[in-house]
Amino acid sequence: MITNLQKKYFLDLLGDENAYFDEAHRVAYCYDATKKRYMPDGVLFPRNEEDVSKILKYCNENKIIIIPRGAGSGFTGGALAHEGGIILAFEKHMNKILEIDMENMVAVVQPGCININLQKEAGKVGLFYPPDPASENYSTIGGNVSENAGGMRAAKYGITKDFVMALRAVLPNGDIIRCGKRTIKDVAGYNTAGILIASEGTLAVITEITLKLIAKPKFKKTAMGVFKSVDDAMRAVYKTMAAGVTPVAMEFLDNLSIRAVENKFNKGLPKEAGAILIADVDGNLEVLLDNDLKVINEVFSKNGCIDFKIAKNEEQSADLWFARRNCSQAITCYGSLKLNEDITVPRSKLPELLSKIYEISKKYDLTIPCFGHTGDGNVHTNVMVNKDNEDEVKRGYAAIEEIFKVTIELGGTLSGEHGIGLSKAPYMKLAFSNAEMELFRTIKKAFDPNNILNPNKMGL
Repeated sequence: MITNLQKKYFLDLLGDENAYFDEAHRVAYCYDATKKRYMPDGVLFPRNEEDVSKILKYCNENKIIIIPRGAGSGFTGGALAHEGGIILAFEKHMNKILEIDMENMVAVVQPGCININLQKEAGKVGLFYPPDPASENYSTIGGNVSENAGGMRAAKYGITKDFVMALRAVLPNGDIIRCGKRTIKDVAGYNTAGILIASEGTLAVITEITLKLIAKPKFKKTAMGVFKSVDDAMRAVYKTMAAGVTPVAMEFLDNLSIRAVENKFNKGLPKEAGAILIADVDGNLEVLLDNDLKVINEVFSKNGCIDFKIAKNEEQSADLWFARRNCSQAITCYGSLKLNEDITVPRSKLPELLSKIYEISKKYDLTIPCFGHTGDGNVHTNVMVNKDNEDEVKRGYAAIEEIFKVTIELGGTLSGEHGIGLSKAPYMKLAFSNAEMELFRTIKKAFDPNNILNPNKMGL
């Protein structure tokens, strides 16, 4: 708990409209998308980088925990005050697009900037910011950088790290640093920006982000393939890439996901299909998109595709994407608690991964619908359980651990986009050796010797 004297410091610094210690604000900031709740000691809304510097310096001197927070949309508890401390929230003031530089094709934003707002503003001048997490309508760029967020367009364009050119950040002692440059090339010094990306607020507090933009493609087309089995669909994914086509997105739903969406929304989906794949292609020449779709159709057909549809307009495209965009809510029909993980493997290992997951489903007598970004090997596994059934929940977590083990054995990773936070911290030992974990701890200590920034997240 912080003292009254410490509260007075923050109130004097920020004013009572930006520093809160009342129960209402503490409750409002005690949870994130995990639905777990941990009460912070207070909530601060810094107005600028100078405020952040003064707050961190004071907290470092007084050993007060700081938890940076964007929109609280994370699925692994990275923004939770599980040991108390102060929430540092950027949504109120530090939420602006500072610059869109058309000549150099970069954007400069504050950490509280909403992802979709940047996409829209860049689009107005013919530029494009590709990273599109499912939470794009409310997640912040600062949070995206801290978690290295992905999205459906990652198959072609990559993820957040591929667009971060430079950062400004405040160290726990209050020092302000700049990492990276606005230049295309920069090999001077250590890649400190790369270290801060995906660090989940454990090393420094990001206060400004410079992002690469690209020219906005003129055309986009959508297609959907229906497959007899998940194995067929998974083979079609990596064989499509090998055929020379790189879709913007290549998303899939398995049979359980298809049935859930169809039962809830009645969209005419093939309930007996083993899986469906939905693909987007884009570019500046429509004839090239037609050729890409022709190649995709050919590869799909050689790998068990029994029906192939191409959207004729934006309305039909949105209709094809409806199932994928709504399957997360639809699969709640299988259980009141969803243990959702975002494992990722090399694309060629997708058939084996899905086969192993379904074996685990049978072993633990649990329903595990799967969907996700197969274009980049990222599968969302959803272990569905009844939250009031202790035995079922216990089996659910045992299944999750086994899925993680299989993923690592296949050369994959615990998380493709959600991060580690609190929920995956116990599994870090499956993915990293003692020497590797000790290296992570050494880096953490170098940045944050007093361990005030988001302590004990990521298993550190």
